[in-house]
Amino acid sequence: MAQKILTVYTDDLTGHESGEVQTHSFSLDGVNYEIDLVPESYDKLFEALAPFIEGGRKIGRTKGPGRRRKETADGTSAEELRAWARRNNYQVNDRGRVPARIREAFEKAH
Repeated sequence: MAQKILTVYTDDLTGHESGEVQTHSFSLDGVNYEIDLVPESYDKLFEALAPFIEGGRKIGRTKGPGRRRKETADGTSAEELRAWARRNNYQVNDRGRVPARIREAFEKAH
């Protein structure tokens, strides 16, 4: 007897299936949440939280062992590049290398 296992990725906000779904985490009042979203849904989440993120204070971030913050030559982190890219209507993944075209666009804008 053979078995076939099928993994279906579903956007928690829309319920639509997609291979682009990624898991995102956030916390509020000491409660941590995880949500699986396609890039468009993540953009909605980010836009909704953006004014609160800007007005808030960072209290630190837990990093896994061996993980370090990646920065450009001018000290801009990959996370900051991604945030800038999203605000300027570029599609960018939440993880991995930020594409050169986005870094170049950022440098031209600054």
